[in-house]
Amino acid sequence: MSRAKTYEAKTEELLIPVLRNINNDSRPAEEDSTGGRMPVEIYDIEFVREGSNYYLRVYIDKQGGVTIHDCETVSRALSDALDQNDFIDDAYILEVSSPGLGRLLRKDRHLAGSLGEEVEIKTYKAIDKVKEFSGILKSFDKDKVTIEAQGADITFARADIASVRLAFDF
Repeated sequence: MSRAKTYEAKTEELLIPVLRNINNDSRPAEEDSTGGRMPVEIYDIEFVREGSNYYLRVYIDKQGGVTIHDCETVSRALSDALDQNDFIDDAYILEVSSPGLGRLLRKDRHLAGSLGEEVEIKTYKAIDKVKEFSGILKSFDKDKVTIEAQGADITFARADIASVRLAFDF
């Protein structure tokens, strides 16, 4: 496992109990339409280098959307847990945010939750001189992703896909 993947996995291990504590906190919280609490969930974690800086990015989500208060609460609690465990050798910047409207669909659970939605796919190499495709996400498995575009199914090998993200219109 790469160093980045190790850091991401260890951060997720720390974040699970942090979110459990936040979600079970007795302080007033935003409620859903039934009067229940809307739990904050882990969407994704990435450890990346950009220029001379390393970033530990934690994307959180919840039904109804993430607020700045959610990001702040998770950031403070996670920062304390990271300081106590201190397993990242490099200096890094912690960022906690929503995955956004045009969220990347990096994991199978992201794809599963987006079946029937419009997505944008970018490929590493051009296919018939095109590297960007959009359509309705129809299916996926460990080897391929299929979208419906202009009435026809297009299947991509997962190894050929640089990114898949939700499409959104302004």
